[in-house]
Amino acid sequence: MRTSLRLASRPVRVTAVLSVALLAAACGSDTPEEPAGGAEGTSGGGAASSEGAFPVTVDTAFGPVEVEEEPQRVVALGWSDAETALALGVEPVGASDWLGFGGDGVGPWAEDLYAQSPEIISTLEPELEAIAALEPDLILDTRSDGTQERYEALSQIAPTVGIPEGGESYATTWQEQLDLVGEALGRGEEADQIVADVQQALADAAEANPQLEGTTVAVGARTAEEWGAYTSGDSRVQLMQALGLEQSSQVEELATDTFYVPVSSEQLEILDADLTVVFPIFVEASTITDDPLFQALPSVQEGRSVVLEDQTLLNAFSSGSALGIDYAVENAVPLFAEAVPAS
Repeated sequence: MRTSLRLASRPVRVTAVLSVALLAAACGSDTPEEPAGGAEGTSGGGAASSEGAFPVTVDTAFGPVEVEEEPQRVVALGWSDAETALALGVEPVGASDWLGFGGDGVGPWAEDLYAQSPEIISTLEPELEAIAALEPDLILDTRSDGTQERYEALSQIAPTVGIPEGGESYATTWQEQLDLVGEALGRGEEADQIVADVQQALADAAEANPQLEGTTVAVGARTAEEWGAYTSGDSRVQLMQALGLEQSSQVEELATDTFYVPVSSEQLEILDADLTVVFPIFVEASTITDDPLFQALPSVQEGRSVVLEDQTLLNAFSSGSALGIDYAVENAVPLFAEAVPAS
């Protein structure tokens, strides 16, 4: 089962270093936190049993993965794998907190979906012994660095569903993630319904804000070191495109083989567009809004800019999960619409 729905085409190749540093607004620490839950947890909370769906075969970049029986102890290691499993009614017993949420390692849009907290596993180099101690019968790693080495190490512990066929490091789309996780959990129909629901929310938001159609957008970022811009391979830009906005050609001309390109202060005019949206990364929003060069952009002077100051909203974009996207659409689209008033 493969859904054909996409926000845009498959993201272009990205480097692991940039993926870890910039794919989201912030990465969680690679130092494991104290376990939040014990090994007694199960994965079956929420939705009805999918036992009749098994065995299943999931096609991945590392070949087919056989899941013989309905998983009872799932460890979710990839970026937003835990949120995706929770959306399908399955509670991981172990999970990684890529965005440093703390607690159960998920955003507020998913924090109430755990009945029992998972053990938090580190992100970039997950502790194999800690994972093995949870006695998983399935490991989800659908959005990670996607290396053969990582896959082989994890698959020695339990069947591991890695990145999709033809996938790249950290470039798994939210639709592909739902496909993979849904198949592995025997909940493909539920996954398809979630895809349809999010796509409908995007379509409804676009219809309610027709002024966004054809509006050019430049999606930028500001870190402590530099300015930057996201290219069409990034999930943020793809979400904008799903709302009818068009990626800035000035930004896209800089694109190489990454989803993100640095922008020098002398080049900052590249971020000028019909709508300029900027993400502060590890800096205060004032670092952006108080910058005279940013203030000089025509889009800023004319009120056609949005700086995402709300950390929760910023993380919703960065999560790249269906639940996070749904939250972002509900809370960010009004900001975009206000900056691009109807004619």
